[in-house]
Amino acid sequence: MKAMILAAGLGTRMRPLTDVTPKPLLKVGGIPLIVWHIERLAHDDFKEIVINIAHLGYQISEALGDGSEWGVNISYSDEHEEDGLESAGGIVKALPLLGDETFLVINGDIFTDYDFQYHRKLADGILAHLILVPNPDHNPEGDFALDGHRVVDAKQYTFSGIGYYSPKLFEGVPYGKSALAPLLRVAMKEGKVTGELYEGEWLDIGTPQRLERLNAELMNRY
Repeated sequence: MKAMILAAGLGTRMRPLTDVTPKPLLKVGGIPLIVWHIERLAHDDFKEIVINIAHLGYQISEALGDGSEWGVNISYSDEHEEDGLESAGGIVKALPLLGDETFLVINGDIFTDYDFQYHRKLADGILAHLILVPNPDHNPEGDFALDGHRVVDAKQYTFSGIGYYSPKLFEGVPYGKSALAPLLRVAMKEGKVTGELYEGEWLDIGTPQRLERLNAELMNRY
């Protein structure tokens, strides 16, 4: 299975830090956030990683190179000319790099100890499997709900930014900027999205305050 890290966002909520540094390169515990993902992916047997880039994206490709430092192969999907394509649009552009099988997508601005599942298979007719988490303070109502193993369009838990997708979910999606949530909601109504609740470590690093809090926690931990 291939993995994609979404790293093309502007990081507007993280300004002024992201005025000079793309959010995925901001350091957590002295290590760039995106490197935490790469190291865990490599540990969990992922060898092929696609990263989309836009805002200051050249810094990401310069810092990570071809991924050989971590025993993986990194390919880049450059959205600089489009000024970023949002989540679904970025995945659509990267599909030629992701192939015809189920692939994993991870938001580049989260921190988690979730074990990525290299051998995860989607059941027949299922287009996506989402990892949900308990609601953080900044998203108290949540995004989606679980009805058994199915994800439904109701508010209960927060979408972690980690999901396993069939390329078929993106069939017919035109090239250009587009969000992922509307696609998922359509598939949910058709009963084609499964999910699970993950209650381990997870944090959306969306603001300088959350980044500072996480760094303080890691300093105390280690």
